[in-house]
Amino acid sequence: MGMFSRITDIINANINALLDKAENPEKMIRLIIQEMEETLVEVRSEAAKHIAEKKHLSRNLRNVQNKESEWQQKAEIAVAKGREDLARGALIEKQKVATDLENLQQQVQHIDEVLEKIQDDSNRLQEKLTEAKQRQQAFNQRQQSAEVRLQAKKVLDSSNIDSAIAKFESYQQKVDELEAQVESYDFVASKSLSQQIAELEQDDEVEQQLEMMKKKVANG
Repeated sequence: MGMFSRITDIINANINALLDKAENPEKMIRLIIQEMEETLVEVRSEAAKHIAEKKHLSRNLRNVQNKESEWQQKAEIAVAKGREDLARGALIEKQKVATDLENLQQQVQHIDEVLEKIQDDSNRLQEKLTEAKQRQQAFNQRQQSAEVRLQAKKVLDSSNIDSAIAKFESYQQKVDELEAQVESYDFVASKSLSQQIAELEQDDEVEQQLEMMKKKVANG
């Protein structure tokens, strides 16, 4: 194994503490998940071997139980027939079988205890694996969010925005020029009107001078 040497190490591991100390938390969480998954495969393989062994022992146990019952029946038949010697021999054989039966029962009980421990460890290991995957998902979500923000920043800083701003300023300049042309027409129209009024005033002055000259000639 890598960072873990036993199932207990994984079960007791503080994933958050390991990630806080890691230089590359994303890489570390991937390694942790990989090792947990490999360990889980090994645990299941170990469980399968014990289950197969239990089935083998259980078959032997049933056979021995049947033998014990057979010797019991033979002893009873011998007693019924008045053959105590045969009954005694049958009971001796029954005791031998009983010893084998007890050994097999102890072996099956031991395997049951081992399987129970494996199941408990597997459940706790699965919980740790789920916790690690949730942490990895949080890392991925943070990374995706950062990538989205970075992409948005790149877009905002791109030449496309500069080009759009330049186009806007160009359009604004054209609008300014059009407005200037309109104002120039108003200015020319206003100046022409002033000239016309000035001309009217000049005409009035000429007419006054002309009337004064007529009066002077008439009086002379």
